[in-house]
Amino acid sequence: MRLGVDVGGTFTDLLLHDEKSGRTFRAKTPSTPEDQSKGVANGVQLICEKAGIKPSDISLVLHGTTVATNAVLEGKGARVGLLVTKGFENTLHLAKSWTPGPLFGWINMEKPEPLASLQDTRGIPERMTARGEVADALDEDAARQTIKQLCESGIEALTISLMHSYANDVHEQRLKALVAEQFPDMSVSVSSEILPEFREYDRAITTVMNDYVRPIMIRYLSRIEQRLAEVGVTCKLHIVRSDGGLMSAAAAAERPVHTVLSGPAGGVTATAMTARRTGLNKLLAFDMGGTSTDVSVVQNGVPEISRSTEVGAFPAKVPTLDVKSVGAGGGSIAEVSELTKSLRVGPRSAGAMPGPVAYRRGGTEPTVSDANVVLGYLPSKLLGGDMELDVEGARQAVAKIGDSLGLTPEDAAQGILDIANEVMLGALRLITVQRGLDPRDFGMVAFGGAGPLHANAMAELLGCYPVVVPANPGVLSALGFLEAEFKNEFVKTLIRSASEEDEKKIWDSFTALKAKAQAWLVEQNVDEADQGISYSLDLRYEQQGFEVSIPVSADAVESRSGMAQVHKDFHETHERLNGVRFDLPIELVTLRAVATGSTPPVDETPPKGGTTDANAAIMDTQKAYFNGKWYNTPHIDRDRLAAGARIPGPAIIRQYDTTTVLMPDHYADVDERGNLMIWPTAKGA
Repeated sequence: MRLGVDVGGTFTDLLLHDEKSGRTFRAKTPSTPEDQSKGVANGVQLICEKAGIKPSDISLVLHGTTVATNAVLEGKGARVGLLVTKGFENTLHLAKSWTPGPLFGWINMEKPEPLASLQDTRGIPERMTARGEVADALDEDAARQTIKQLCESGIEALTISLMHSYANDVHEQRLKALVAEQFPDMSVSVSSEILPEFREYDRAITTVMNDYVRPIMIRYLSRIEQRLAEVGVTCKLHIVRSDGGLMSAAAAAERPVHTVLSGPAGGVTATAMTARRTGLNKLLAFDMGGTSTDVSVVQNGVPEISRSTEVGAFPAKVPTLDVKSVGAGGGSIAEVSELTKSLRVGPRSAGAMPGPVAYRRGGTEPTVSDANVVLGYLPSKLLGGDMELDVEGARQAVAKIGDSLGLTPEDAAQGILDIANEVMLGALRLITVQRGLDPRDFGMVAFGGAGPLHANAMAELLGCYPVVVPANPGVLSALGFLEAEFKNEFVKTLIRSASEEDEKKIWDSFTALKAKAQAWLVEQNVDEADQGISYSLDLRYEQQGFEVSIPVSADAVESRSGMAQVHKDFHETHERLNGVRFDLPIELVTLRAVATGSTPPVDETPPKGGTTDANAAIMDTQKAYFNGKWYNTPHIDRDRLAAGARIPGPAIIRQYDTTTVLMPDHYADVDERGNLMIWPTAKGA
């Protein structure tokens, strides 16, 4: 029994998988922003009741969290002290020396305060060269005095980030030992452990961010483990990383910066799983929740990995799934500007409390969810009848928008949805059109509580079909957590010419990284049969500023040969990405080894029984507003549909965890795995 838990801004989603029977159980419970662990504990009790099991029967809990992200975005992290090489105290303030242009943009720039303030930054007399040679020895007496002064000033965590420590970390490790001697309880992060790569600012800010969120993450993990124990859960808790891998709760407490995009990772992993099982090689992940919408690209069943991301105004150089987020969700608030009298939707959200007006939790401002209620897209009861909506309250709230614009409530609601869809369309264009990809070559996987509500309209705008609505779309991110594998990345910066005389150093470095990866897999208790290690090299032409990552086969690492093939792959990849190749020397930058530990796949049992006659699954018929007029629209019980069923549009397809809107001039087929496949009627058979 494995449990995936996804804490969102409005709902906490849970999915329980029984490996023996292949059955899955799902639950949604309101999130508790004041203390997310409460909502998790409530959800665990609810899903155990649904499955008819005791919490102690659960063998593993896999959790995606936004605690680290929210701490940075809200500026509510710890007070961090920073030790740098003397003379480089302004590293975080100078950042990358980038300002918006032209002049007017620079004048109006509101530069964010660094995560470690200048008054809490100290320079240490020492210096290492880029080759790892000691230029100036570490002044230990001065270091002890500085550490004592800084740690007694009231800081909650301490970051050590010295020049060129990626090449030689002896000074950083000695400073860490000096801190432990004087202040053994101080939380310390060392840049050569968190990010042993070149580029001083990226390494410093990523390590500082780790300390900034670390005390908060430690408190959160302690609370959630305590609450799980209180409701009877006895198994281990694992946290989902930003790159879709897994890490233990202890590892997450040590390196919380690797969880900054933990939440959206599950949905991308599940989309990749859907691609492999449906045979659709190109898919867009469309995850619309209550607060935001996350989109990403999956090609050939593999999600795209980015080596860095941004959390608010700050870069975080950690491996992440390449996800773009926009502030448009079911709880996004609609308002009319007093100045321009134009309609705006989001990014301000009603969140879980008070939530949309229709949720009856005290909300008074109209939201995207309220607009869906007004148009008849959402039924009067959600979550299998457990949650009754205030239809009239939603209509009155949306009518206020209509009164301001001279529109009927229906047209005002349609306007709210149109604007929300355009915001999400911008994110989808960003990951396709602006990267040279044609969205018409892709299908779309719709999930999240509101994804299936809007996916058909989004596909019509982009021309990407089919729209795939999985069997458990409302809790698909939680399902993705169950599909995640243990993962960790080990890197070494080695800037030098990628010539034959340096090959021995390259293979020696890969051997050292392999040993670290194997040791980590043993620490995580991954069985030898489930262990895997993949390798890559970051290369560039000499004098280039950015690198291209090229895979290196395990056979090449074992045989210590094959660099000619790597060079050939680099030229071809560079030409494919940038449209040009150069007859220039190639420069090696960074070596990487990624350790993975596979987990059992989630083989959901396909639907059995049911009917292929959509008319036999009609629950009732209600009015819904499409294309400026009302239609008598059937509401169909998805749980009564068998593989092979075809539903003509318009229709509202209902299930426990979400509602799917099927527009006119479209139809939906149920495939052999229970997925809904939405196509335009013009496509024909």
